[in-house]
Amino acid sequence: MYPTGGSFRGSRGTCIEQMLKKNSPPTSGPTRSPSNMNVGFDQQVKSTFKPGHDGRPKVSPKILIERYKNGETNAISLLHQLAQTLQFHLEMKETVAPANTTGLYFAFCAVINGVQYKTGIGVTKKEARLNAAELAFQDLLPTLESLKSALPEASSLDVPAPLPVKEEPAISDIHARRAMLERKAFVNLQIPHAVRDQLTKLMNSHPEFSGCAGTTAAFILQTSNEYEVVALGTGNFNTKESISSNGRIVHDSHAVVTARRSLMRFLYRHLLMFFSKNASLTEKSIFQQSSSSSFLSLKSGVTLHLYVNQLPKGAAQIPSKLRLNPLSMSAWQVNNEISLHLSVEGKVFSVFSSLLDHSNSKVVSMSTTDKITQWQVLGYQGALLSHFIEPIYVHSILIGDSDCSEIRGMEMSVSQRVEGITSNLPMFYCMMRPHISLVPSVASSRAGGNQLTYGINWSEGDSSLEVVDGLEGKTIEDSPFKSGSALASRLCKAAMMHRFRLVAKEAQRTDLLATSTYREAKMMAKPYQEAKNVLRAYLLQKGFGSWQDKVLVSDNFSM
Repeated sequence: MYPTGGSFRGSRGTCIEQMLKKNSPPTSGPTRSPSNMNVGFDQQVKSTFKPGHDGRPKVSPKILIERYKNGETNAISLLHQLAQTLQFHLEMKETVAPANTTGLYFAFCAVINGVQYKTGIGVTKKEARLNAAELAFQDLLPTLESLKSALPEASSLDVPAPLPVKEEPAISDIHARRAMLERKAFVNLQIPHAVRDQLTKLMNSHPEFSGCAGTTAAFILQTSNEYEVVALGTGNFNTKESISSNGRIVHDSHAVVTARRSLMRFLYRHLLMFFSKNASLTEKSIFQQSSSSSFLSLKSGVTLHLYVNQLPKGAAQIPSKLRLNPLSMSAWQVNNEISLHLSVEGKVFSVFSSLLDHSNSKVVSMSTTDKITQWQVLGYQGALLSHFIEPIYVHSILIGDSDCSEIRGMEMSVSQRVEGITSNLPMFYCMMRPHISLVPSVASSRAGGNQLTYGINWSEGDSSLEVVDGLEGKTIEDSPFKSGSALASRLCKAAMMHRFRLVAKEAQRTDLLATSTYREAKMMAKPYQEAKNVLRAYLLQKGFGSWQDKVLVSDNFSM
């Protein structure tokens, strides 16, 4: 179980005897004398530790470490120099900040010979890399120090120093990995159960609308080991109406879009709680003052997940054999498979498709997949809420589609299309790569009859659900919840603008209260608008097409 002849150091260290055995000649074959074995070993070492371009041997690890301790070099340079001298593979890999991290930070970790070290975070990529390198070196230092006398000098590189190699995992590592997998499996079961229970509760209260739940999406808030559905939506259509000039028509009623707008209502509710003069309500809010900015952020330990019971329309449904490498595929494949897509009355077209008629007056919107891609960069809070809170990202997307056998298209669309964009984004914005998993399906009735175009919406705190006709963009007459005789949905832009002004008043933001139109309030969120422009330029530059903007008149309304 443990290495013989040396101390056990886990997966990030090894004893000198193991390394000597690894680099010594094989014992099989003709017997050699000790002198012959030394000659063979010397030749092997010389082939491993080659001199530099100037003919001089590489600097010894011991000297490199002393330079670092004396402040002559930083941890990143040290690791790269050690990798060159000791012949190990080093990668500084961008990753996700730990779940208990408050605020938005860049995160990196060192990967040495396949072993991943602790995550370093920072407000810049440079700082995060440096912190990750320092953490990795501190893990390596005990092994290197204990074998200091064996570390070769520059003039006598006789044997390789102990390398951080990937060994058989320790028992503790196996248990940790098993616990992590069990935890993931637990989450992947708990979330669908929570969605099913909430959907069943809503449908039992209003069985006449059970046919509206064919396509369902929900946002789930995780706090410690509890999973609560906080927003839910169903639906599958865009409105057939022309663009509304008063903000009282819902143009996109697809399930994920409906659930996301329901999530925004939930966030507004908790902002009102935070800014209230009631200490008890403030404490119950999911928000706290960010330690790294003037904005609010989610409380530590609060995580958001997205559940969908069908694979989102658009590029997520690309063929599994496709690879995201435009140089290796035809232009047709690039344009029509991975590109941005438009949704028109329930049908989806590539932005490059010749079948899309740009001359008619039908309302179009970006596909659900493209919107998820955007939200994983800009955050799910939208422009108005970004006046008050840092971007909010989904950490995992769970797909409960019984007809779906793989998620590669989703991963490529949501993450790989925008890989590398983070360094171009303003502070607090990043490309948040979600964990995407297939999970058990939430059984629901398929929409049928006159409910085919209907969708429901609900968020935590609502007394009842609202039913919206997706083609009309308005609440139906028989909806359990109706905001008034005009049948404007509580998800429409005018309703969101009303909540925005309520929060601005409670937060004493006179600058926001002075805005005259919905569009003006959105454009005042300058970091958000900058991030949006960067994202769309990035997608266009990468060859995925142009983002379709709705007619501006839809945002030029006032309260």
